[in-house]
Amino acid sequence: MLLGASLVGVLLFSRLVLKLPWTQVGFSLLFLYLGSGGWRFVRIFIKTVRRDVFGGMVLLKVKAKVRRYLRERRTVPVLFASTVQRHPDKTALIFEGTDTHWTFRQLDDYSSGVANFLQARGLASGDVAALFMENRNEFVGLWLGMAKLGVEAALINTNLRRDALRHCLTSSRARALIFGSEMAPAVLEIHASLDASLSLFCSGPWEPSAVPAGTEHLDPLLEDAPKHLPSRPNKGFVDKLFYIYTSGTTGLPKAAIVVHSRYYRMAALVYYGFRMRPDDIVYDCLPLYHTAGNIVGIGQCLLHGMTVVIRKKFSASRFWDDCIKYNCTIVQYIGELCRYLLNQPPREAERQHRVRMALGNGLRQSIWTNFSSRFRIPQVAEFYGATECNCSLGNFDGQVGACGFNSRILSFVYPIRLVRVNEDTMELIRGPDGICLPCQPGEPGQLVGTIVQQDPLRRFDGYLNQGANNKKIARDVFKKGDQAYLTGDVLVMDELGYLYFRDRTGDTFRWKGENVSTTEVEGTLSRLLDMADVAVYGVEVPGTEGRAGMAAVANPSGSCDLQRFAQLLEKELPLYARPIFLRLLPELHKTGTFKLQKTDLRKEGFDPAVVKDPLFYLDARKGRYVPLDPEAYTRIQAGEMKL
Repeated sequence: MLLGASLVGVLLFSRLVLKLPWTQVGFSLLFLYLGSGGWRFVRIFIKTVRRDVFGGMVLLKVKAKVRRYLRERRTVPVLFASTVQRHPDKTALIFEGTDTHWTFRQLDDYSSGVANFLQARGLASGDVAALFMENRNEFVGLWLGMAKLGVEAALINTNLRRDALRHCLTSSRARALIFGSEMAPAVLEIHASLDASLSLFCSGPWEPSAVPAGTEHLDPLLEDAPKHLPSRPNKGFVDKLFYIYTSGTTGLPKAAIVVHSRYYRMAALVYYGFRMRPDDIVYDCLPLYHTAGNIVGIGQCLLHGMTVVIRKKFSASRFWDDCIKYNCTIVQYIGELCRYLLNQPPREAERQHRVRMALGNGLRQSIWTNFSSRFRIPQVAEFYGATECNCSLGNFDGQVGACGFNSRILSFVYPIRLVRVNEDTMELIRGPDGICLPCQPGEPGQLVGTIVQQDPLRRFDGYLNQGANNKKIARDVFKKGDQAYLTGDVLVMDELGYLYFRDRTGDTFRWKGENVSTTEVEGTLSRLLDMADVAVYGVEVPGTEGRAGMAAVANPSGSCDLQRFAQLLEKELPLYARPIFLRLLPELHKTGTFKLQKTDLRKEGFDPAVVKDPLFYLDARKGRYVPLDPEAYTRIQAGEMKL
């Protein structure tokens, strides 16, 4: 602002007072601009203009389609019908488990049968049906069939049991539950506490004695159902499609609302932004009850006509064999999946595939280059975007470690921002005018996105539980009276506008006056321990400020060399970032999307009376980890031991 005012002042003074010719005025302004730091803008412009123009074109293309579909009240089933019309006999889905191939026509017929069957059973537009099933072609056909009728699917995480499972079913107010036969034991556990009016249908191998009383075998019923397209429900582009549940790492799962426009927007931005092609074949081994597997992956099939190979569960040992068998050109990843692949011994198959792109989110910067070079994958397509967020990002030009970018030249085009937060409480920091303070390059901050409910690209659909929505919305962020979505994620932007994931809000802690990033420490420890699963968190120690670092390490063999580990840590991490406590477990519990569950670990702390796994602490005098017995624990609690 000050530079602009200075330039205008020089312009007026040079012309009106000194009466210099325009040529001299132009050179004067140029020298002033460059001398005042304007050369940085020129450098940024030169380095980012191609990226920004391409990103802008992608955004405009998706925005134009969204406006058209909004006007025409399109839905995902309507868009899918266009895909079927284009190539009915092309393979749409392949289930690796049984090598079952479905064409687009077969998927269309199956889903129409689902819609007609549910309609005959009394379900109508606006009703909810829960789907509790492992990955397979039928999973897609079932929720798509529900959508054709206007029934909203509640996609239940297959790892949930007892209270969490019951909570998902009751909070969604589902009128029917369709479950795979493999999930029958979990349904049996809670059957007695479910509403008696809930209709139960089982898909898969049928064993009447293994399912709750009153359950019907779905497969033969669908075979007999009419396959014609049912009457179109009164639903438009911004109406509800289905519900995806949060992972439940911090409590009971919450049902995030996914509307038709959100499904399209997430799939389309990935498709156009990463230059996918209709003849690509996607390898999808991610859970279909989550966004990455069902929208980013399956969405390419339903909306863009790509073939998707579905695997029941991720297998590091079979990953490349599957890619070769099905000629896959794109593989999906999430969380720690890439690290698991790197942890496999080298084999011929990992270099004989046709994969040209790895698509996903959560690839650690520390293993990014190693992953792409070892497996000869030309393009790593990293993106950022939670199910419910309105500020998705894409690393369209493959900047190592980045999860996306925002233009430094025209930042207002995509209204997202990193805002300053209190490092201890993670509260938003505001200026004297009450507006949130934006971060400068290199300064960590929480990612937020302006909410505009009338714009399908900027709207926030939230959760079924309205109370949960308030925690994700802040006011007076960009300007007075506005609303913005709080991602809960801390990112850092560099000088060129690339954004790098740092932490989930609350996953940093302070120790010895310094901020410790759990994400960075986990990456370092995992690398030193041959890609073992590692969860890092802060624990309270009486008489100390902040929280001491603690690392839970998956150590199934029990052969961790702690002396060598401590020596390596001295070279790799500053003193304040080295874990004070270690907990060695046979395995670490993870969500279906490979997120480590830290809540219970943090609660149990380092008390040997509570934790039965081997515990160790870093002895400052000896410079190594020693066993943490009850006596040592008592001395630490009394403040008698220096940490």
